[in-house]
Amino acid sequence: MMKHRPPLCAIALALAATLAFAGSASAECYADYKAKKDSPLRLHYGVILLDDADCDRPRAADRAISERIAVDGWTLLNVLSIFGPKGLAERTESAGKFYLRY
Repeated sequence: MMKHRPPLCAIALALAATLAFAGSASAECYADYKAKKDSPLRLHYGVILLDDADCDRPRAADRAISERIAVDGWTLLNVLSIFGPKGLAERTESAGKFYLRY
């Protein structure tokens, strides 16, 4: 009996497609946080989209958020939570103009 083997190019295409879809399968994650500015004291609550690499590492998320909000002079006070897309709707109104701003 002769076994049929798929051509090498078909295997390469299947592997490329698998890798392409694997990269897009990662879920978005977000964090909500509190920040401040001094002189005069101002506070804000915000929601931010995190990079995939920061989703499972709280210290990396703290660092990423701190760097992004520092551009406008804000100092991170604390990260309240890291969550997926399902948690966005309930935070939209509370974050106001700081909803996905950074």
